[in-house]
Amino acid sequence: MKKKSEIGKKIGIILSVVLTIGWLFPYIYVICCSFKPGSEVIAVPPSFFPKNFSVENFSGLLERMDVFKFLFNSLSTALLSTIIALILGSLAAYAIQRSGAKLSILLVVLVLCLKMIPTSSIVVPIYELICNLGLYDTKIALILVYAAINMPFVMWTMLSFFEGIPSTLDEAAYIDGASSLQTFRKVILPICKPGLATAFIFTLFLAWNDFLVALLLTSTNAKTFTVGLAGFLSAYNLDLGPMCAGAFLFSFPVMIISLAVQKYIVQGMTAGAVKG
Repeated sequence: MKKKSEIGKKIGIILSVVLTIGWLFPYIYVICCSFKPGSEVIAVPPSFFPKNFSVENFSGLLERMDVFKFLFNSLSTALLSTIIALILGSLAAYAIQRSGAKLSILLVVLVLCLKMIPTSSIVVPIYELICNLGLYDTKIALILVYAAINMPFVMWTMLSFFEGIPSTLDEAAYIDGASSLQTFRKVILPICKPGLATAFIFTLFLAWNDFLVALLLTSTNAKTFTVGLAGFLSAYNLDLGPMCAGAFLFSFPVMIISLAVQKYIVQGMTAGAVKG
């Protein structure tokens, strides 16, 4: 039995290593292409590691694209929309879970159905609405749309955490004279920190990586990094070098944040699974 368990562990480790390498391979290749000369990026047969180290792709990216403006637009819209979605989604999830009404079950099903609607199927009415409101090519438009699209995910994530918190805590807070909002802010939220962290990170990444909504709702002033990077792709030209450099710069903050908060994400997902 011990030999079988040891063999199973070794097989699991080997499979984990293989899957990790397969997952990291595209990203590592993009990094390598970022430091290749333009001719070497499109060379046939391709080389994995750069033969001649060069930073011309980064210089070309900075010359042909307003990198810092687009990065700021992406960061500001993603961060603000995430904060709005987190606040409203948490309040809505708490109200639904604590209402005790039969209607709350219908609301939960509705939230899950809203989450399953693909963004591509609703972008046209969103575009018309934003244009009618005079918000086209503004950060406010992106913030509102991102918050509305991602709020169902926050609600779905937080519902399982609120279900695991006994209502006796709310009742004790009410007896002490706390209002519903004070109970939510001072009693419930501190217990749900892993869930809040999980919802925050995933919602932030969803808004950060968006392309379709930003493509339709922006043109110049509020253009995000993903849309700006697509400018290197045309019907007659594919400038892979600067695109790889831009992809590396754009994904680097995400990789750093993911590694920094990995512990909280795992805690949040595990706690939510146990409590749900």
